[in-house]
Amino acid sequence: MRRVLKYVLRYKLYVIVPSIAMVLAIALDMFNPYLQEVITDKVFIGGDKSLLWPILWAFIAITAVRAVLGYLREYIFDVLSAKISVDIKKDLFDHIQSLPFSFFDGMNTGELMSRIGEDVDNVWRSISFGIRLFIENMIYFITASTILFFINWKLTLVSLLGMPIIGYLALQFEKKIGISYGKLSDQGVLMNTAAQENIAGVRLVKAFAREKYEIMKFLNLNNENFELSMEQNRIVAKYFPPIDFLTNFSIVILVVFGGMLVIRSSLSIGELVAFSGYIYMLIWPMRMLGFLTNLIAQSDASAKKIMRIMDIVPSIKDSEDSVRIKELKGDVEFKHVFFKYNDDMVLKDINFKVSSGQTVAIMGTTGSGKSSLVNLIGRYYDVSDGAVYIDGYDVRRINLHDLRSQMAVVQQDTFLFSESIEENVKFGKEDASFEEVKEALRLACADDFVEEFDDKYDTIVGERGIGLSGGQKQRIAIARALIRDAKILILDDATSALDMDTEFRLLKNLSERRKNATTFIIAHRISAVKNADMILYMEDGRIVEKGTHDELLKKRGRYYEIYLEQFKDFSDEEYSIPDACS
Repeated sequence: MRRVLKYVLRYKLYVIVPSIAMVLAIALDMFNPYLQEVITDKVFIGGDKSLLWPILWAFIAITAVRAVLGYLREYIFDVLSAKISVDIKKDLFDHIQSLPFSFFDGMNTGELMSRIGEDVDNVWRSISFGIRLFIENMIYFITASTILFFINWKLTLVSLLGMPIIGYLALQFEKKIGISYGKLSDQGVLMNTAAQENIAGVRLVKAFAREKYEIMKFLNLNNENFELSMEQNRIVAKYFPPIDFLTNFSIVILVVFGGMLVIRSSLSIGELVAFSGYIYMLIWPMRMLGFLTNLIAQSDASAKKIMRIMDIVPSIKDSEDSVRIKELKGDVEFKHVFFKYNDDMVLKDINFKVSSGQTVAIMGTTGSGKSSLVNLIGRYYDVSDGAVYIDGYDVRRINLHDLRSQMAVVQQDTFLFSESIEENVKFGKEDASFEEVKEALRLACADDFVEEFDDKYDTIVGERGIGLSGGQKQRIAIARALIRDAKILILDDATSALDMDTEFRLLKNLSERRKNATTFIIAHRISAVKNADMILYMEDGRIVEKGTHDELLKKRGRYYEIYLEQFKDFSDEEYSIPDACS
């Protein structure tokens, strides 16, 4: 919670003004028991009626002013907490955006959503209500205790006998409830993750008739959540009743011991009435102590979880001597590149060089390191040894924004936002005109099916593009990359869901378009790679064959074997690429 206070200090005025209002309201409250004493001893018992109306008007004035101060306090504190909530969510989201691919490889969406949502809301409640009320009650307690000692120190000491025990119980409660809430919060993450995955993958669940299994899995998580909630309730039930008993017992002591003092004339009736009013200012904080401790413990646990993510230092960031490059040429070179992921050596001694505007095709067995290789170009991961160069600069020295803003990537796992087709394409170029969107879709051979939709380019594709086929999603993703007009274009198995005819037509369009872009194509079909300037064939993290289509065929190696498998019914001379998309 200490680090959360840094956010509070950003808005000093929003802290000072309501704090002053709070202190003034408490000060006014301190007059009420005194006025009760005066009206009891001097008006009702003493018979001095001249004081009645002034005291009544004083009550009214205090009530009115306190209402205004209370409004200022509540409203401004709520504004403060809302601003802090916005800042924390923004900073947390910004930080998450700065983290590398490797962070998300080991993190589930449900946990991140819990941190941004539930945990930030807990901090918000603590600031708007919990901490403010805790401080307010402490001021009430200290001020009222001081006044009580001036009224009658003996009665005060007797009335406060149970307070140390209450304080001890509150500390024990805070310790145990904090641990319990941490467990409950972690279990909530598991439930959120299970629900999110099942809702997102509901078609897969139904396709495999796994509804009962997933229901039981969620039921088990829900039961564990129930048990943890009951554990938390048992802790509350264990500590709240003793605290309530001790606070109520203080009233009993006040009535008994205070009544004896009145009988002995050591205390006036008015003083006992005032004492009763001030003692309630002690009892209320004691009653609230357990609740506030619970609230602050929850907030503290949430703040720690948030800061645990905020403390993660991005492993991939701009170097201190980073180079700004406003316009890349697109020369790419791998020099003795090794890449290790989770202690597994994925790439081993990769060496090749490609000039601007050329096309590199990458083929290979599953798990041979094809995607890992192209991920090093945009520095989504860093090499373990060796270096990747673009235009002669080590990518680790190039400003990340300059590097990635001049690249266009179509990833293996096609992702579309739950927006219109036009907005998804414009994600590649925010200020693109409608004509540019149409042209990009035409080049991606997507304009034909888009025109068939009722809403055409305004068609909402659904979550992750669920309303489209795999091939349609890939073509929209390719359009999104093409509209960027980047110097480096990476297609990671981007045509796997297309039929061969559409693939040929799309690749023909790309061959005409990509002359000014260095293009990397990962594919499994010979038809997608045969026209590349360089073909790399990979196995077990190594480049085992390198050359053009004709050169690799002459080597009669692994590439040649795949060629025979895919075109056993056609000779190379007989095979032709259809016309491009119109």
